[in-house]
Amino acid sequence: MEKLFKLKEHGTTVRTEIVAGATTFLSMVYILAVNPGMLAASGMDSAGVFTATAVSAAIATLFMAFFANYPIALASGMGLNAYFSYSVCIPLMDAGVTDPWKIALAAVLVEGIVFVLLSLCNFREKLVNDVPANLKYGITAGIGLFITFIGLKGAGIVIDDASTLVNLGSFSNPQFILAVVGLIIVAALYHFNVKGYILIGILATWILGMIAEAIGWYVVDVEAGIYSLFPDFSGSSFIPAAPAVFSFDFAWIADNLIQFIVIVFSFLYVDLFDTVGTLIGVASKGNLLDEKGNLPRVKGALMADACGTILGACLGTSTVTSYVESSAGVANGGRTGLTAVTAAVLFIAALFFSPIFLAIPSFATTPALVWVGLLMIGAVKNMHFDGDIADVVGGFLALIMMPFTYSIANGIMFGILSWVILKVLTGKTKDIPWVMWISGLLFLLRVVTLIAQQ
Repeated sequence: MEKLFKLKEHGTTVRTEIVAGATTFLSMVYILAVNPGMLAASGMDSAGVFTATAVSAAIATLFMAFFANYPIALASGMGLNAYFSYSVCIPLMDAGVTDPWKIALAAVLVEGIVFVLLSLCNFREKLVNDVPANLKYGITAGIGLFITFIGLKGAGIVIDDASTLVNLGSFSNPQFILAVVGLIIVAALYHFNVKGYILIGILATWILGMIAEAIGWYVVDVEAGIYSLFPDFSGSSFIPAAPAVFSFDFAWIADNLIQFIVIVFSFLYVDLFDTVGTLIGVASKGNLLDEKGNLPRVKGALMADACGTILGACLGTSTVTSYVESSAGVANGGRTGLTAVTAAVLFIAALFFSPIFLAIPSFATTPALVWVGLLMIGAVKNMHFDGDIADVVGGFLALIMMPFTYSIANGIMFGILSWVILKVLTGKTKDIPWVMWISGLLFLLRVVTLIAQQ
């Protein structure tokens, strides 16, 4: 262990690292309950997605342990899974495309390959640095609002309305009440610094739901899409379901190249900010940055993230990325890759508890989605709503267009296009980095294709 992870050099012990790894796992294991439901909306098999999520998280986290020796765990990213289902697959499904998730998986694969190339040539950090800060924060906050909206919708707290588009759901709906109670539980647990508070909130909401079913308040109606909340513990249910391995559709891409490039580009943008921000944030919390504030072995960390994304696409899940919840393990003393190895082993162990995770209903994951949304919208505190008008409008449009158009890609598109256009109109063309010129051009082509389709 000492030779592999240099524990003494980092001032830690095997016991401390194992406890930290377990803490990180408990802080992020909610993804095993949330991701299958999120990707099922795209037409994927939730049981297969569960297997793919657990296996890709375990292997990608091992990549991080051995490529970079960092106490950081990875899994399918929140926000990225929402983009996968709600911004890519459902619109394609509405357009008559069969199995759109195969196209989305192809986009994730391409994104991962691009990230490997960018990581090899130290170009990834430059891309992040050249995107205006207000846009970065606006995108992060916008994704937070979007995830929150999905969570509220899943519990029937927000419902469709013909006249006002959205409305408040019925308080007589048990899913509504149970989700709100679950959110309060999560908030209270967070206040008291309880480890694994998000997972505990999900499980508590689910258990209350089973009690509600047992006393007849929650009524099962399969035709209406309301299923029993009790897990199936039959003998074969503990055997992990086969994931959708190498399920890519490249045929559609040839006829829709611009649209596909925009999909990949949007994945790139979201993953880009998420990964670098998480790495820096977790590293600062564990005093892992050098005297200049840089992250040592950053290439290995970025490579682990990129390889995890490729692996996830091949197994059949959305983009795999570094998790900010790793900071919980770091706060508990985790300093090396042994923390990550511990979390990876626990993800493998979780594979054999799929009946529990797959029985958790969408209203029970609402507290997790809303809470993650709350954490992400905190980025708005770093935004500036005065000064350069391009920064102000670009960041604002990125923030609002995601929830209001139900699309992460639309938010990024409006944010970048408005930023570039306003820079040109205000005579600040020289301030536009070439990265933003290329981004603006790609999204302009996307607008042209959308007009052509109407």
